[in-house]
Amino acid sequence: MQDTEILDLYWKRDEQAITETQKSYGNYCYSIAYHILHTREDSEECVNDTWLRAWRAIPPNRPKRLSLFLGTITRNLSFDRWKYKNTLKRRSGEMELALDELAECVPAAETTEDAVEEAELQRSLNRFLSTLKERDRNVFLRRYWYAEEYNEIAARYDMNLNTVKTTLFRVRSKLKTYLEREGVIL
Repeated sequence: MQDTEILDLYWKRDEQAITETQKSYGNYCYSIAYHILHTREDSEECVNDTWLRAWRAIPPNRPKRLSLFLGTITRNLSFDRWKYKNTLKRRSGEMELALDELAECVPAAETTEDAVEEAELQRSLNRFLSTLKERDRNVFLRRYWYAEEYNEIAARYDMNLNTVKTTLFRVRSKLKTYLEREGVIL
């Protein structure tokens, strides 16, 4: 079923929208959640929560790209669950490492003003990503959007592990320079 048809089901408040969303985007959303949480149960719960959030958000929203809309919801829910679980456990893991790597070049929002600045940061980040070579952009997104481990990225793109690490280091450095030129305070 096409995205427009699925969105029409949401607008009609037809519960078939959830079933069709699961068929079309279940594996995609599960993959996002699993790379962040690394547990089947938590990942499945986040995906189910994604369908509920989508049901509540459509209408009034009508996303232009349903995959991006659902992926963002899943990612945010997964990060929230990850933060909650890790404040309980206080363990260090791959996600914490990935977030620490980005912390040096991307500030976090804490107030309303910060949230507005975060929206501008998002636009700047998208512009920056469009300047990268496709492989560098994909490696960056695999690490920092999908939270994949270095070895997974290396296998996916048939790269040496050190090449992945070097690529990410260079892209983060370029990102930091780019954001500073854009006037983002780091």
